[in-house]
Amino acid sequence: MAGNPERRAALVDAGIEVLAREGARGLTFRAVDAGAAVPVGTASNYFTGRDDLLRQIDVRLHTRLAPDPEVLAELMRAPKDRALVTALMRDILRRVTRDRTGYLALLELRLEATRRPALRESLTASLRGDLDEGMEFHRAAGLPGGDETVAVLYLAMLGLILEHLTLPGVLDGALPGVDVPDGLVELMVARIVPAS
Repeated sequence: MAGNPERRAALVDAGIEVLAREGARGLTFRAVDAGAAVPVGTASNYFTGRDDLLRQIDVRLHTRLAPDPEVLAELMRAPKDRALVTALMRDILRRVTRDRTGYLALLELRLEATRRPALRESLTASLRGDLDEGMEFHRAAGLPGGDETVAVLYLAMLGLILEHLTLPGVLDGALPGVDVPDGLVELMVARIVPAS
């Protein structure tokens, strides 16, 4: 396997773009090579196969979609209440909106995982790790609610993000007086997170 880390990262990012744009069926080494603007055959020197590329896309997406430490540190200066949880959920929404391609690729990975047991195993482990980390963060920060609160917020945000990035018109006007999507974030937090 080739060892140039910059080129590997460029190939993985190109794979993310292809996956988001064309779905798993369009994710070929040739398409990745074209997306990275490298000679045909380059990707095959960096990945042992399609499953290896998909696993590396999963790892890279976690980096791309992770919170900015400086933004998180600034947010965490606020009182540990519902308003902070709302701000944290809005930060998630901003990040996935800013890297729409990355999140759409993650959705494609989820779909592909239904057909590939090895990917299902690795993606389940990485997403479960994210959920566990979110629960630990919530507890350690002293935010209101417990693990159940985090699990329900996770599911609610997953649904909101899916609609917002794929079919945003579905939610427009559904709840008169509620701004989409920010107002929905506030509404979800108010319904899910205990007041104290």
